[in-house]
Amino acid sequence: MCIIGPTAIGKTSLSISIARNFNTEILSCDSRQFFKELKIGTAMPSQEELDSVPHHFIGNISIKQEYSVGDFEKEAIAKIDQLFTKYDVLVMVGGSGLYEKAITEGLDTFPEVTPVIKSGLIKELQEKGIEFLQKRLLETDEEYYHLVDIHNPARIIRALGVYEVSGKPYSYFRKNKKKTRNFEYLKVGLTAPREIIYSRINLRVDNMMEEGLLEEVKSLYSYRNQNALQTVGYKELFDYLDGKISLDFAVEEIKKNTRRYAKRQLTWYRRDAHVHWFDYQNTNQIVDFISKEIKY
Repeated sequence: MCIIGPTAIGKTSLSISIARNFNTEILSCDSRQFFKELKIGTAMPSQEELDSVPHHFIGNISIKQEYSVGDFEKEAIAKIDQLFTKYDVLVMVGGSGLYEKAITEGLDTFPEVTPVIKSGLIKELQEKGIEFLQKRLLETDEEYYHLVDIHNPARIIRALGVYEVSGKPYSYFRKNKKKTRNFEYLKVGLTAPREIIYSRINLRVDNMMEEGLLEEVKSLYSYRNQNALQTVGYKELFDYLDGKISLDFAVEEIKKNTRRYAKRQLTWYRRDAHVHWFDYQNTNQIVDFISKEIKY
């Protein structure tokens, strides 16, 4: 059972309700919530929520570690196989489309990017800035540009590296055959009118600031160049701490960039014909639908 949808839509609370209803456990496929240091800025479930239902892949690694979607696929499939010896149903939840796809369909096979090409792209990032790489990605692979988190330099460098080594866009390699899994899956997507999604995002950011997001970012300042911190909510406040922008402007930028991220999430998921969409408030209807579909 996969619970997906844009950020701040209420996936965490729904996943807990479903897990309780089916007496099972939850696996997260939210790539930002893997990192134990990023509690507030990633809207990591509260300790009370984590205690209410067993969770996996929440705060399980450090920002100091390298952790790829391939690593996640391997570890999550092993955990799923283990949990299916105890349960008939599992719940997976998160807004990272690529990580969800890694579990349900498997990863596509990409050409190996040479160290020389990768180091050259990193040098361009350092000398010319991320906007230069964003423009290159738009020119060479417009399809992926509109799906990827364009503020994540690691993702952009990966896509440009594949293009440079193969002469074909990254999106070309994202359409390979699905892997065979030893389980079936059902995808439920949460949605709402755009104005409600945006309002929930704005409120969440305000709550994060009240909960101490700025202090969390300050504590991570010495690690600011780590890949895990090249993400919305952290890079804007690093710019504030560097004196580049005001705090009020930084908060508004977090809201704006999070809204853009939500739009990209929906673009990704709406391409998937397997998703059954529901209004975010219809918890009982969703539970009834799941029960009928899996004949539980």
